[in-house]
Amino acid sequence: MAFDFKKEYKEFYLPKEKPMILEIPAINYLAVRGKGDPNEEKGAYKQSIELLYGVAFTIKMSKKTDHRIEGYFDYVVPPLEGFWEQEGNYSVDYSDKKNFHWISVIRLPDFVTEDDFAWALSEAEKKKKQDFSKVEFLTIEEGLCIQMMHIGSFDEEARSILLMDQFLQENGYENDINKTRLHHEIYLSDARKTEPSKMKTVIRHPIRKR
Repeated sequence: MAFDFKKEYKEFYLPKEKPMILEIPAINYLAVRGKGDPNEEKGAYKQSIELLYGVAFTIKMSKKTDHRIEGYFDYVVPPLEGFWEQEGNYSVDYSDKKNFHWISVIRLPDFVTEDDFAWALSEAEKKKKQDFSKVEFLTIEEGLCIQMMHIGSFDEEARSILLMDQFLQENGYENDINKTRLHHEIYLSDARKTEPSKMKTVIRHPIRKR
């Protein structure tokens, strides 16, 4: 059976609908940076997702090519994630989507090296006749964080964030969102197929002791 990051690391991907504090280690990602409204049809954000999945599935299917990745095991491609900020504001205001700056990411298995990534980039470009140069190999160590599962539309995230902020206040912590530690979302639902009220999104914020 294929390794599923969501099931093997439930504390990272399947939290309850209440705040929890945890330590996030260094994780390697495929990443594409950009800015603008994520809902824009054929916009930069939606293009970034296509690029990420193009490389992600090239790596997953490397087992069917002559490129052998040391330590490879079969796995489910992890969910799409995103790190978000806005012009002059590290928090998230969904009424001002045009000013979003984002890093779209998909987690990489630990066995994928930067050389394997470079091969996958070249392979994807050859097969799809498309420019994948915006995709980068990115390591992020989030450290101490608070997170919870948000059920509902993205525009309703404020109610979950309020619960997280209250939990921090009651337990001696504070948010530590800044230019290098960003608002983080993990998308467990397909927005094209899921009713907004039933969408599942992990919301994660960096924190520190107050």
